[in-house]
Amino acid sequence: MESGESTPRLSTAAIVAIACNAMVAILLFLLFLILYRACRVPSSTERLPVLALAESETQQRNTHKYLLTTRLQKHKSNVATTA
Repeated sequence: MESGESTPRLSTAAIVAIACNAMVAILLFLLFLILYRACRVPSSTERLPVLALAESETQQRNTHKYLLTTRLQKHKSNVATTA
């Protein structure tokens, strides 16, 4: 090589940009990995969702709804007969 020729080199700004893009790529990979693991369908059907109600709570809630609708229907029929 001749002493007058210079080899092409990357500037400092280009090296910083490459390093930042590499970090962004790694962070995106971690984000998608976390989302994949969080949204995975459970392999075991024995596990209940966190927000699932217990059977007794469900039955109590259904009974409460039944009583409310029964009272509402009785109230409507009383209003209709008095009008």
